[in-house]
Amino acid sequence: MAIKKMGLVFIATCFLGLIFEPGRAHGSTKSDLFMSHGSDLPVAQTPPLVGICESFVAVHGYPCKEFKVKTQDGYVLTLHRIPEGRVKGSGKIRQPVLLQHGILMDGMSWLLDSPDLSLGFVLADSGFDVWISNTRGTRWSRTHTSLDPINPAFWAWSWDELVEHDLPALFDFVHSQTGQKLDYVGHSLGTLMALASLSQGKLVDQLKSAALLSPIAYLSHMTTSIGQIAARSFIGEITIWFGLAEFNPIGEAVATFLKALCAYPGIDCYDLMSSFTGKNCCLNVSTIDLFLQYEPQSTSTKNLVHLAQTVRDGIIAKFDYGNSETNMKYYGQSKPPIYNMSSIPNDLPLFLSYGGQDALSDVRDVELLLDNLKFHDGDKLTVQYIKDFAHADFVMGGSAKKIVYDALIAFFNRW
Repeated sequence: MAIKKMGLVFIATCFLGLIFEPGRAHGSTKSDLFMSHGSDLPVAQTPPLVGICESFVAVHGYPCKEFKVKTQDGYVLTLHRIPEGRVKGSGKIRQPVLLQHGILMDGMSWLLDSPDLSLGFVLADSGFDVWISNTRGTRWSRTHTSLDPINPAFWAWSWDELVEHDLPALFDFVHSQTGQKLDYVGHSLGTLMALASLSQGKLVDQLKSAALLSPIAYLSHMTTSIGQIAARSFIGEITIWFGLAEFNPIGEAVATFLKALCAYPGIDCYDLMSSFTGKNCCLNVSTIDLFLQYEPQSTSTKNLVHLAQTVRDGIIAKFDYGNSETNMKYYGQSKPPIYNMSSIPNDLPLFLSYGGQDALSDVRDVELLLDNLKFHDGDKLTVQYIKDFAHADFVMGGSAKKIVYDALIAFFNRW
């Protein structure tokens, strides 16, 4: 029973293919994470609300600061800073780097492994000034200047608003604090946010270089069958889903939907590795256990509908309101504007790392993105292909430090 409940939460965390899947169904059996209330629906026991600095960073001997950043549309985002590593006092001016997590995750995703393996700590120990974002709606960013999370209007956004408001606010703040251009690391949806922003010419003046891990842009070839079914469900039931403004992966309403997906022929909710992310090669049980204590996080249902549109339409465009009149109201045209990946500045240093086993960021979709970047300056585009990696390996894999992070740091240092 505990494994089945865990499977439902994993589905919530991974479905739609844009979220990072934390492990395998047999990786942990922590039945105390849930209270069944006489049903199969997972209801999480919320861990104590202790900040990232106190619970994840300072305990390892790193300095940590917390900041509040307000977006133009009124959301208050929590931003965590690790200004230096465990060895202090070098006096060196450190290069700021912003880490942007994926959907249904928060800033903890960069700190779940040991300090020697987690990217947030590895960067700090390598001489960087590390800034960790927490997207609107997640545990640390559920505040607005006038809206409460119980108000559906709080959740009236998709990744368009993350591109339009969240990233610019974060970049402006870090730049104002450091006086330097930023390096950027995104995983999964964090890569789409950056790509869409750069395609519109945003962030360019404040950005030094960007590293995109398991990049998400095109989604036409996503091979996770349950993700495809979930995406079709969001498109087919768009009116119904808008009645559920907050998509809480461990809430009962969402669990009911996910349980229904498990009943589809050919869907194996126990074999999560192959069902969602492809076969991750390098996860360890202790990291998965820690993940299960704190994740997944809420997002807006509108955000998931938007992502489902990307799966369906095979293009990267703004949110489609479903009829020409409403689109005309928001965009001045009957179809949503497209984010043109070919418009990303050719001289911007980019590092892309993707895996051959990734069922979410499929190789064919990454190749479509790379085709859009074919005129990129040759010395400014670094592409790393890792045959055995799947989606979660890039942020929680035990070998990611040696294979990915060392190459990423060398790329940053080069520029």
